[in-house]
Amino acid sequence: MARFPTSERFVRWTTEHARGIDITFAAAVALLSLVTAATAGVWAVIVSLGMSIPLAWRRSRPELSGMLIAAFAVLHLLVIGNTLLGSAVAVPISLYALAAYGARWSSYTGLGIALLGAVAAEFRYFGYDGITLSAQMFQSVGLMILMLAVWAFGDLRRVRTKQLEGLTERARLLELERAQEAEIATISERSRIAREMHDIVAHSLTVVIAQADGGRYSAAKDPQAAVRALETIASTGRAALTDMRALLSVLREDRPRDFAVIPGAGDIDTLLGDLRRSGLDVDATVTGEPRDLSAGAGLTAYRIVQESLTNVLKHAGPGAHAGVEITWTDTQLVLRIADDGRGGSAALVESSPGGQGLIGMSERVRLHGGTITAGPQAGGGYAVHAVLPYERI
Repeated sequence: MARFPTSERFVRWTTEHARGIDITFAAAVALLSLVTAATAGVWAVIVSLGMSIPLAWRRSRPELSGMLIAAFAVLHLLVIGNTLLGSAVAVPISLYALAAYGARWSSYTGLGIALLGAVAAEFRYFGYDGITLSAQMFQSVGLMILMLAVWAFGDLRRVRTKQLEGLTERARLLELERAQEAEIATISERSRIAREMHDIVAHSLTVVIAQADGGRYSAAKDPQAAVRALETIASTGRAALTDMRALLSVLREDRPRDFAVIPGAGDIDTLLGDLRRSGLDVDATVTGEPRDLSAGAGLTAYRIVQESLTNVLKHAGPGAHAGVEITWTDTQLVLRIADDGRGGSAALVESSPGGQGLIGMSERVRLHGGTITAGPQAGGGYAVHAVLPYERI
């Protein structure tokens, strides 16, 4: 449980019960001032009530309260004679309220009226026979200093209130910023998971469907080919299940995250072997010396090749040939995947609503500062060209 100093708790309590405190305080001042006004006549009672009752609004409506108290204070000087009523205590209280809670113009106006009133009150109520002018001036200066001190304390309260409001607003903005950052992080994580799910599911299901179709057609004539197709389906399913478990482990806070199975550029050869066993005619050419890539960049390269060849398997048609060119330069990794199948049809399928393959590849490449282009070739077929710079890896 948080603990606060006694002064802080008092300030909090008075702020929460400000309205009731002001009304109670105004009623108490009114009752006390009536004690001194009861024997001074009707005007004294009216002035006492007029100076004390507006204290009930000194924080909620400080300008109105200050103007009423100032008006009755002037009336006090004009009609009450030489008797200083107890309600005069409302003047410094109102001046403090104007400085602490009122508008800036009302604060300075109230200070000016209070200084003039201090001089007038000195000559009106504190003069006596035989007092010298210099003594009266000294007393006037004392009253003015008192008014200045009251105003200064009120102004300090204003500054403190503004600081607290500023800190409160800053805390609110920081909380809002944290919430927005958390939301952005959530959206980014959802997008990443969606890309991974698409890559895993689309590739695995494409291989499974191709093998299932091939096994079904060859079951009668070549049972051994059907067995091999079933083995490929089983291994593909196990690999997809492993990838799914690794991906979903990041969503579980009670389990350590397993990134050991995330594929990279070095796993492209294994990917090509799996696709060849699935019936895809694909060859690969590697140029240059392979470089070490970060996990994210390596995964991006792997997913580009996987997604491109999966699209070939799905859309290029029977008998299509695909080629993968991997070029390691001094500054960047260049990937080119091309086929001689139905390039226009593949482009049409990928541009249809709901197609996320090319979108996912583009997002991955841009994340690592690279570029990617994809489209039908002039002589037929479809090609994907991606560049991943080493400097951003």
